[in-house]
Amino acid sequence: MSFSRRGLMAAGASGMIGGLGGLPLPGAGRAALAQSPGSGRTLRYGISMADIPQTTGQPDRGAGAYQFTGHTLYDPLVAWEMDVADRPGRLVPGLATAWETDPADRRRWVFTLRQGVTFHDGSAFDADAVIWNFEKVMNPQAPHFDNRQAAQVRPRLPSVAAWRKLGDMTVEVTTKAVDSLFPYQMLWFLISSPAQYEKLGRDWQKFAFEPSGTGPFRLARLVPRASAELVRNTRYWNPARIPKAERVILVCAPDAVMRTNALISGAVDMIETPAPDLVPQLKAGGMRIVENVTPHVWNYHLSQLEGSPWRDLRLRKAANLAINREEVVALMNGLAKPAAGVVDPSSPWFGKPSFQVTYDPDAARKLVAEAGFGPRNPLKTKFLVATGGSGQMLSMPINEYCQQAMREVGLEIELVPVELEVLYTAWRQGAAGELAKQNGVTANNVAYVTSDPLYALIRFFHSKQVAPTGVNWSHYNSPEVDRLIDEAVTSFDTEAQDRLMAQVHQRVVDEALLVFVVHDTNPHAMSGKVAGYTQAQHWFQDLTTLG
Repeated sequence: MSFSRRGLMAAGASGMIGGLGGLPLPGAGRAALAQSPGSGRTLRYGISMADIPQTTGQPDRGAGAYQFTGHTLYDPLVAWEMDVADRPGRLVPGLATAWETDPADRRRWVFTLRQGVTFHDGSAFDADAVIWNFEKVMNPQAPHFDNRQAAQVRPRLPSVAAWRKLGDMTVEVTTKAVDSLFPYQMLWFLISSPAQYEKLGRDWQKFAFEPSGTGPFRLARLVPRASAELVRNTRYWNPARIPKAERVILVCAPDAVMRTNALISGAVDMIETPAPDLVPQLKAGGMRIVENVTPHVWNYHLSQLEGSPWRDLRLRKAANLAINREEVVALMNGLAKPAAGVVDPSSPWFGKPSFQVTYDPDAARKLVAEAGFGPRNPLKTKFLVATGGSGQMLSMPINEYCQQAMREVGLEIELVPVELEVLYTAWRQGAAGELAKQNGVTANNVAYVTSDPLYALIRFFHSKQVAPTGVNWSHYNSPEVDRLIDEAVTSFDTEAQDRLMAQVHQRVVDEALLVFVVHDTNPHAMSGKVAGYTQAQHWFQDLTTLG
């Protein structure tokens, strides 16, 4: 079935594209919503994922999963400030109360650990637990190494070279080179209980159903591909983050319309990413819509491998000029913002690019023609895209809109839809990886957080981050960009870092290395039963604020 762009605008958000669930929730999900006797206040949260993210310590399914089974069950050494909405958050102490580099060797970082913290199973948190967790994801020879968790977090810790215990409550981490931005990597490293792993017979599968972290919630029940029941940890070490709700039930509802109808019918109390065309109905029904500035970009990474059509700058620019981003925002009923690069123009890292990411189909057609293609002889290639998932917004409607927009200028894109975790696996493998080769794709559609220089730029554009080492999916290699990044990460001057990263971003835009589409505003909708919720300016969110 084909659609015009006008038809996509009318039909995409209403469920015509991507299917529509006939029931508000799957049967298992509805059963899981039954409130346990004496459980107190329960909030039910419809999430945009087809499965509950991993519960063993390192969530899968991307950055959005950390709010569900990451920062609920576990804590990092270095945390992100998530209880403010009117400004970007900052790095704050987590399970480490302090961290600093050795002036004699800036590669050495010393972390002072928090005293008096216990895991959910009652065992003590200490330096041995931290070392055990590094081994579990960084050392394939460790007896408790878990490849599923390692696959999620190792690409997020590209600087880590070594780790060792200095004292009962002190740990040293050595980086491969001087890296002033290293603490941002530690946001993603979550600590699970060695004692619980031993108690459960050293079985990660059993651990998934009976996990033990130090976080503000405990897992009471897990129904794979349906729901997870989180209950308040009354002994949590940080009084400010003891959950307001006694329990939060996460319910898998990957279809936007199904998810929205579940809220309207009262099957859930809160959802992420409501169906845009149902927002007026939600507001009329007394629902509250919450959104915020979010460092996030929805885009396409274009292969730079030999033989890829996207090695031609004219085609990369044409793909960018073919898309009317205001229409994509309209498709989202205003719940998005046009992208002019990886980061917003208000960012200190935006720079002053000469290439303007705008809508100019005539210029796009001219560039396509100069490259030897056109409507009668279109460029034909494939894009790997997600069927849905947190951070992917209205994945298939937006992808099909962009597909039609590119078709109109002579770029014939075949979409290869896959489940979100498959897309992430392909992302980590890179453009030369098995999944990309099997599907014959030259672009990958992963939306992601852009909250710091590493996550916005470094991991995608430094040659030493080429997949599978990092997530430089495209295999982009520029000595000048490498030089700018290397200078930034060896500087401990924030202003110098910002200036250098702005130069990197300027080159990324001028070379049209990605197809930039929109920034998310991370919208949530909730009933009157949800009394409180602080939405941070990040993809990390704190479910302890739900009241």
